[in-house]
Amino acid sequence: MKQVVKVRLLPTAEQASALHATLRTCNEAASWLSARMHSGQVWRKHDAQKHWYGELRDRFGLSAQPAIRVIGKVADAYTTLRANLRAGNYGQPGSVRRRTVEDTPIRFRPDAAQPFDLRCLSWQLPELGRDGTVSIWTVAGRMRNLRLVGNPAHLTLLRHAGVVGESDLVHRGGQWLLHAVVDTPEAALRNDPDGFLGVDLGIVNIATTSDGDRMSGAHLNRYRKRQHRIRRRLQAKKTSSARRLLRKRRRAEARFAADMNHRISKNIVAEAERTGRGIAVEDLTGIRARVRLRKPQRATLHSWSFAQLGQFLRYKARRVGVAFVQVDPAYTSQTCHLCGHVDKKNRRSQASFVCGRCGFVGHADYNAALNIAQRGVVCWGEVMRPDAAPTLAAS
Repeated sequence: MKQVVKVRLLPTAEQASALHATLRTCNEAASWLSARMHSGQVWRKHDAQKHWYGELRDRFGLSAQPAIRVIGKVADAYTTLRANLRAGNYGQPGSVRRRTVEDTPIRFRPDAAQPFDLRCLSWQLPELGRDGTVSIWTVAGRMRNLRLVGNPAHLTLLRHAGVVGESDLVHRGGQWLLHAVVDTPEAALRNDPDGFLGVDLGIVNIATTSDGDRMSGAHLNRYRKRQHRIRRRLQAKKTSSARRLLRKRRRAEARFAADMNHRISKNIVAEAERTGRGIAVEDLTGIRARVRLRKPQRATLHSWSFAQLGQFLRYKARRVGVAFVQVDPAYTSQTCHLCGHVDKKNRRSQASFVCGRCGFVGHADYNAALNIAQRGVVCWGEVMRPDAAPTLAAS
């Protein structure tokens, strides 16, 4: 299982200057290459390397592997952009926004992250402790003995699992970071979980389980409303200092939400592991495009990390061998989990569910979580035994 590990670098003033110059040069090279790929309608890494590899190295003084990493970064950026265009995320064909995106080459910020592979970056980590050093390529030459510190658990992963793929050099908020991908072992998966713990995700209650536990989003929503008011005041100033504060507050808000998602996912996975169950959640892909809400609710919807909580649940579950499935969310909030009656009138309010057929009364999110648990059983049966009827029980 792939996992991203973050460590902090502690460069001297001289080392920091070389790192700044390296990011600046690599991103200037990326923007230069992006303009040529855009004008020539060349999108594949192999084709870009064939056309501009030599000129890129000569013009910007890059070594072989850093030049290839720059080409890969630009090609990946266009792959993502073209996928978003195909998905309609920039509007319909012919719209002003879409034409602007299509007609404008991608530009890279001077301090945008730069990927390095193991030929450009090596790790020196002692057996114990929370620090170590790295050796990294820079435009000023190979930099050795660049000190790093990190979470002891993350450094243990780096020591024993090893880095796979690329590591990103990141400069953010005055700090230097390395984001490394490690391959961590997965626990043996239970073939027959004892039912499924359904998890309904929402705005008022971030997560509600089929056991009836609710993780309220009130604290997060109050925090974000306050941040939204502050952002509006700062945006109105239109000054450089206001923009810097905006970036700082966005990062703080993201950290706040990530910490809350970590704690929620940890508790849910621990409960599923303790009771021998799997975890079933809604497949919320494209929810922002599907859901229609009033303007105040839209701001909350678009700022909440739907995908992140799902990712945390998935990787934490896989790490301890808990089964994890995503189910179709259609009508889970309108369906009675007891009799299966589907009617939008069943959901009387955000919190209240009253079945028009059997008379079941309960919290709407709890009812939805029970439906998700039932669908998890069916989904697991289809995945593990596609020709057999599911025999597990929802929880």
